[in-house]
Amino acid sequence: MAAKTILNLHQLVRAALDSAVRSGLLPDNPAASVRPPDPRKRPSPHRRASSWTASELGTFLESSASDQHWMLFRLAAATGMRRGELLGLRWSDVHLDSGRVEATQAFNAVGYATSFSRLKTKTSRRCVSLDSETVEYLRAWRTEQAQALKAAGRTNKLGLVFTGTDGGLLHPHLASQAFARAHRNLAVTPIRLHDLRHTHASLLLRDRVPIKVVSERLGHSNPAFTMTTYQHVLPGMQDDAARAFAAILAPNAPRRDPIGAGSDPVEGRVAQQ
Repeated sequence: MAAKTILNLHQLVRAALDSAVRSGLLPDNPAASVRPPDPRKRPSPHRRASSWTASELGTFLESSASDQHWMLFRLAAATGMRRGELLGLRWSDVHLDSGRVEATQAFNAVGYATSFSRLKTKTSRRCVSLDSETVEYLRAWRTEQAQALKAAGRTNKLGLVFTGTDGGLLHPHLASQAFARAHRNLAVTPIRLHDLRHTHASLLLRDRVPIKVVSERLGHSNPAFTMTTYQHVLPGMQDDAARAFAAILAPNAPRRDPIGAGSDPVEGRVAQQ
């Protein structure tokens, strides 16, 4: 198992056994002394994020404009929000006037069973700024959704941004399957719905957006985790940084002949002595 999977399982078991200790069923928690591996120090070899280039993303968004889930795909790409966060997003958490959405809960599936859960950490509960075009798309989507449900004699009882055709919950597995169908016949790299999150982060990092800002948008616990996840993007950023430094220094750089040009530097030093 990957270190992150082991860590998640350990947290679950430890919490369950803590509850047993509080209830008097156990004298102590045997999982408390166990130290799970740190995913940052032992990243999974299979954990490299897959993503699209800007060209591939543009091709997909243009092609999927008529898909019934087009707004879900667009918002996933524009914010880097997780699938569960998007499917749990309520209209009351969408602030079109200020161009922001609040991630406060998630709608997830374990097997085929689904449940809502409140995002637990301060970093995962966050506001994500939207670009102006996505804001206008959301305005149009709200009207389109309301009209479609009214025509079908349905209501959006939970006030969710993304629902099934009956106004009820959109199952996470169905959302992922819809995404797979939407790009199956396109000349783009096959990726998962979750990889739109990786695409969002990778494109921002390649455009030199500070890693702390990207980390905050993704709801990561700290920028170090973001760096570990997207380390495949960093070498190119390092090259860009080196070129940027050279360009900044060029107008004021001191001029000197390189070693080997003209007189021999060793002989020159001997002569001076």
